[in-house]
Amino acid sequence: MATEESGKLKLNRTMLGKLLVVAVIMFGFGYALIPVYKHLCEMLGINVLTQSDGTVKYDKNTQIDTSRKITIEFDGNSQGPWRFRPTTSSIEVHPGELTTVVYEVVNTQNRTVQAQAIPSFAPQLVMQHFKKVECFCFKQQTLKANEARQMPVVFYIDPALPQNVKTMTLSYTFFEIAGTQAAK
Repeated sequence: MATEESGKLKLNRTMLGKLLVVAVIMFGFGYALIPVYKHLCEMLGINVLTQSDGTVKYDKNTQIDTSRKITIEFDGNSQGPWRFRPTTSSIEVHPGELTTVVYEVVNTQNRTVQAQAIPSFAPQLVMQHFKKVECFCFKQQTLKANEARQMPVVFYIDPALPQNVKTMTLSYTFFEIAGTQAAK
C-alpha cells in the first residue's frame, strides 16, 4: 500500500509540474500576443489608431472664418432680488467658431423662485447671425432659496455676418415670472 500511495503521490507531483508549465506557457503566450497583434495590425493597415510617424493630422474646420474676429460684449440685467452677471465681460471669436460663455445667478431670497432670461442684441441686425446651440434662456429656471448657479451659453456667429460688424453685445434680462408658484 505504501508503494501504491507513493506512486500516486509521484503521479500527482508530475501532473502538478506539467500544469504549472502549461500555465506559465499560456501566460507568456497571452503576454506576447499584445505586441504580435499590434505589429500584425500595423502591417495589414487595420485598427491603426495613430500614424506610423507618431503624428496625427486633424482636418481643418472649414466653417470657421479665421480671416476676421468679432468682439462680443456680455451684459446681465436683473429684475428681482438676485445677482445676475456674465463671468466674462467680452471675448473675441472667429465667425463659425463654437464658443461657450457662462452667466452666474444667485438667488438672495429665502424662498424658491422661477425666473426666465430674455436676450437682446446690439446692433439688432446681429440677432439673426447669433446662433445659440445651448442656452439657459431656452427654459424657465427654478432657483431654490440662496442657490447659486452657473449657466452656460454655447453659440457660434454665422459666417454670413456682414463684414462691417466688428463688435456686438449680448445682453440678458433675468426676471421672476409673476403669477407662477415655484415648486418647493
